[in-house]
Amino acid sequence: MRLRLYITILLTILFAQAATAQKVTIKGRVTDENQKPIEIANVSVVGKPIGTVCDLNGNYSLTCESSDSLVIAYSMIGYQTRKRTFKNPTDTLTVNVTLPSSDIRLADAEIIHKERQMTTTQQIETPKKLRLNPSASGNGIEDIIKSQAGVSSHNELSSQYNVRGGNFDENSVYVNGIEVYRPLLIRAGQQEGLSFLNPDMVGSIAFSTGGFEAKYGDKMSSVLDITYRKPREFESNASLSMLGASIYAGWGNDKVSFSNSLRYKSNQYLLGTLDTKGEYNPAFIDYQAYLDWRITPKLNFSLIGNIARNEYKFTPSDRKTSFGTLEDVKEFKVYFDGWERDLFRTAFGAASLNYAPNEYNQFTLQASAFNTDEEETYDIIGEYWLNDINTDETMSVGGYMEHARNYLEANVQSLSLSARHYIGAHNINWGAELKMQDFNDRQREWELRDSAGYNVPVHPDGLRPVYSLKSATSFSSKNLSFHAQDTYKFTNSIGVISVNAGIRVSYWDWNNEWIVSPRASIGLIPKFNDDMTFRFATGVYYQTPFYKEMRDTTTVDGIATVSLNKNIKSQRSIHFVLGYDHHFKMAGRPFKFTAEAYYKKLDNLIPYNVDNVRIVYYGENCAHGYATGIDLKLFGEFVPGTDSWLTFSIMDTKEKINGGDWIPRPTNSRFNASLYFTDYFPNTDRWKMSLQASYADGLPFGPPHTGREKQRFNAPAYKRVDIGMSYRLLNNEDYIYRTGICGYLKNVWLGVDALNLLGINNVNSYYWVSDVSNNNYAVPNYLTGRQINLRILVEL
Repeated sequence: MRLRLYITILLTILFAQAATAQKVTIKGRVTDENQKPIEIANVSVVGKPIGTVCDLNGNYSLTCESSDSLVIAYSMIGYQTRKRTFKNPTDTLTVNVTLPSSDIRLADAEIIHKERQMTTTQQIETPKKLRLNPSASGNGIEDIIKSQAGVSSHNELSSQYNVRGGNFDENSVYVNGIEVYRPLLIRAGQQEGLSFLNPDMVGSIAFSTGGFEAKYGDKMSSVLDITYRKPREFESNASLSMLGASIYAGWGNDKVSFSNSLRYKSNQYLLGTLDTKGEYNPAFIDYQAYLDWRITPKLNFSLIGNIARNEYKFTPSDRKTSFGTLEDVKEFKVYFDGWERDLFRTAFGAASLNYAPNEYNQFTLQASAFNTDEEETYDIIGEYWLNDINTDETMSVGGYMEHARNYLEANVQSLSLSARHYIGAHNINWGAELKMQDFNDRQREWELRDSAGYNVPVHPDGLRPVYSLKSATSFSSKNLSFHAQDTYKFTNSIGVISVNAGIRVSYWDWNNEWIVSPRASIGLIPKFNDDMTFRFATGVYYQTPFYKEMRDTTTVDGIATVSLNKNIKSQRSIHFVLGYDHHFKMAGRPFKFTAEAYYKKLDNLIPYNVDNVRIVYYGENCAHGYATGIDLKLFGEFVPGTDSWLTFSIMDTKEKINGGDWIPRPTNSRFNASLYFTDYFPNTDRWKMSLQASYADGLPFGPPHTGREKQRFNAPAYKRVDIGMSYRLLNNEDYIYRTGICGYLKNVWLGVDALNLLGINNVNSYYWVSDVSNNNYAVPNYLTGRQINLRILVEL
């Protein structure tokens, strides 16, 4: 009887367990607030070691045992966690979840979006309120890029930057998937004007310092990939400062969005701090527009256009520069006569047609055209004195005359077809592009020098310039490229793994050159700690010569001739990048530490000299070299509710030219440190502070118009601190004011910037002075001094 009772109880328990062990499958899609899929989002059963991750489309499927109350959690770093509770769920349920961004907001302090860096080598930075940052150049996007690890800049007037030992021409810039270009004749930062990138229109930034994917074009150093915003309602702002002005307006709905901006810049006020005095009259203006039209749910059309006119006029009067050491101070005085006028007119247009038959396939047809018409003209005469301040002795007296009539017209057109396919856990991307280039170039420039009435250099056959160049060249070429890549993400016992592999093939009809560029990367988010990411990337990166690299300049007795090298080849860089990310909290605030070590093997190099921001190439593949270093970055809330970062890089890059000795490359900045810091006044949203600081090792330099082998000197380190204070005069984001003028306003910010706060004389380049005995003196050309900038920003 007792045995029968035990059996009955046991069967009851087994049947009860069987009933409660009923399986349920929950599936669906996880997206962000813009309905974009969130890759590798975590989906887990609360209180149980059961879970899964989303695929590339944000889709998931989770099977577990049903219960009276089943709680499912959806989470991803950079997003708010969401939970769903189910009562006795059975069979299969479809649950779609939206995860809001976890941007932290303290009062109205603006925070840069903190998104989990995925398992590629790209860094994601999204700007907010860039107009409140201090900037000498007015190019807020490039200022942010210059503060990244592995990036250096030695000129606050220029938007250009060096990445891991590469020069300015080795950086790709894309806007909405289309490559954009810069003017080509610019030789000084004060001539540059406005860059293409408009901070008011930018939505997101992807930046890679190496090991980037095959879908990006043929450049050796970096990729800056910009996506413009699509406004969903009316928005507008206007800004005015002592360095320029801008106005922006955008509007949109579910079908159409349109944004446009007009900018004006004049750095006349800032150039007044240079040693060379005179009448500076720069005027830089551009207009940019972006249209996006959702024709049908599956078909989308977009247009982007930009026209720019950058004019630089300068009439110098005099210059006085002191240099040397405390024990040996020299003074360089110059009195000028003459003028300079530079004009750079550019136009860019692009159209895109995007067709997505379903959520797993997407096809994009793009066409673009770029035109630049450039003039660089000057006639300047200078009479100089070089004095020894300590002995009150005149060391050298002389003069010089500089002349230039340089003209360039260039056209670049492209047509491309690309596609993206989601197949299971695979993200397949492929594309083909035809690029056509056409250049017409006429250059005539020379320089005469004399010392104490004697022409330098002395020549037995009569008067000779120290430098002379005359050229008239033109060429047309076509470049055809194809790429294909696959990104595959999966989970196993060690964690989440992402593998990207691709290949890029290009053909250039100028020299009938074929190049093949395989690239691959692998990343791991370990199961033992999903706050860590390990990654490794490698690849072969070719850079097809652009017009400047093809110019073979030969100088004999100061007379330079130019020819286009028909046998020139693409430069090659083989990347090896090992990276590590760690997300952590300190004092209850989120931080992210990133470290990357890299080595780049450089072949078929085209050596070059750098003068200010002008790069002059040898025009032949006669060198090989390397670049290696370590980049460190700490990103997080140094102050609660604000984002800041600190970077430090060490690097070494050298090359051998024509089999000679190892010499530093022109971009060999051996160390670089940057700080971007934001703060606010406690318990108020009215005051905001931004500080940007940089310390970069000096670059190699040597006498002008000489070979790289003579660049044996090192310039002083570049040190600069800019600080800006902003005061919110009006806050109407919650529509507190609904009538009068204030009813139309959203925010009004007043600001003051201290540019070059410490008043450090940074050296940009050198002017070489020779005496009658042919002794050479390098006179530093200093950059801008300390200056105050006032600004106002009005948002509607």
